[in-house]
Amino acid sequence: MTYSSWFYSHGKKHKAIMAKLTELSDEEVIRYFRFENMVKNEPDFCPLYKDNKKCHDMKKLNCYLCACPHFRFDDEGFKKVEDKTLYSTCDIHSKHGSQYISDNAIHQNCSACLVPHHEAYIKKVFKRDWFAMMKEVSMTK
Repeated sequence: MTYSSWFYSHGKKHKAIMAKLTELSDEEVIRYFRFENMVKNEPDFCPLYKDNKKCHDMKKLNCYLCACPHFRFDDEGFKKVEDKTLYSTCDIHSKHGSQYISDNAIHQNCSACLVPHHEAYIKKVFKRDWFAMMKEVSMTK
């Protein structure tokens, strides 16, 4: 699966959920996306939900920003670094981020970064349109 295919597929799932929540305030929408509620009410939103498993080990995980607005990707690659292609990066160079490096590719590893899953951060960047919040993420033409 490419970054783009996941990105657009996930955005459509997010949009479908938001269409059901039009009567809720922004605060209520953010609360709706709490992990415990999503596992119960939106089991198809994330493949981890079927096992009641979190993507990040944090007590108050919020899934509104399943992807981070600071993540950048290009399915064709940004550039070559030695003999490897750089496919994704962190725009804020989070100290909790790292890189996964294979024989021929470099990918951003966000597994230790919790920034987008805190409700305080979500409130700062909140938009009901997930694609509007994520407009800088995809560099794929």
